[in-house]
Amino acid sequence: MIKPKALIILSPGFPADGDDTACLPLQQIFVRTLQQDNPELNIMVISFQYPFKASRYFWYGAEIIALAGKGRGRIYRLLTWQRAFKALKKIARDYEITGLLSFWMGECALVANKFAKRNNLLHYCWLLGQDAKAGNHYVDQVRPMPGSVIALSDFLAKEFYLNYNIKPRHVIPVGIDTSIFEKNARARDIDIMGAGSLIPLKQYSLFINVIKSIANDFPDIKAVICGKGPEMENLQNQINRLGLENNVELKGELPHRQVLALMQRSKVLLHTSNYEGYGVVLNEALYAGAHVVSLVKPMDVRPAQHHIPDNAEDLPAMIAALLHDKSLKHQPVLVNSMQGIARQVASLFVS
Repeated sequence: MIKPKALIILSPGFPADGDDTACLPLQQIFVRTLQQDNPELNIMVISFQYPFKASRYFWYGAEIIALAGKGRGRIYRLLTWQRAFKALKKIARDYEITGLLSFWMGECALVANKFAKRNNLLHYCWLLGQDAKAGNHYVDQVRPMPGSVIALSDFLAKEFYLNYNIKPRHVIPVGIDTSIFEKNARARDIDIMGAGSLIPLKQYSLFINVIKSIANDFPDIKAVICGKGPEMENLQNQINRLGLENNVELKGELPHRQVLALMQRSKVLLHTSNYEGYGVVLNEALYAGAHVVSLVKPMDVRPAQHHIPDNAEDLPAMIAALLHDKSLKHQPVLVNSMQGIARQVASLFVS
């Protein structure tokens, strides 16, 4: 009997349903696109920690196996790994597995690597951010070969090589789904926008200080920050202390489409993170017609609309120059489509 083919993706989390658009937007758009472009292939996602309820369900045609690890450690994490192995064994009985793809060099890569070796299967791990930093103990446990590692950016490939002397053979960057952007042009009534988790790494306190630095030249400047996280209260206190209540608004977590709509109203996306694999917001903002200013340089080659200062102290002057430029263009710039990225990944599993 000929078994149907399946590609298995292992991820720390995955959307609980179609409305859960804030959960790993890059990964969910990738899975949706991969399934749409390969209808003959069964895409199956084993999600280790989130959703918090163990279940099996279909999401845009892909089958999701939620293990509900809930982020618990020690014995609970080992039990989650055992459930993952059990799920993989069941899939192997019913399907011909074309390969395994793990998101991040972490527990998902460890489980996928062990199962792939035992069953002579292809396994690729997609480096996506902080997993390329020094001190990732999973690297020693997985012991990946260069050919089995995909880096999300040129920066991550260099970082991983610097820290582990392993040079990823593949660099497959961020892609976006252009179909979810609004088609009608919007007024650029937001001067500066930020989007991401409100955590220290993202340095949104620096974002607010930049607004304060240029507020004298632009007293009516309007800035918004989309996202949630532990820094929310501190950031609001900083806004109040600096007297920027009429200039900076914390929007909280919004559905993905609403974030994109705000980008299409923004002149500049300011990305103050001090470390980033390749934030999808950079490419989304460029396609939304905004200019991007970031401290990180994910790729060696970038479009002219992506501006990178020499240091953080240059941010106010760079942004002020953009806002003063009356001839500033806001044309959509497509760096990579998700369809193209999905094809690159799928080609790795074609024998």
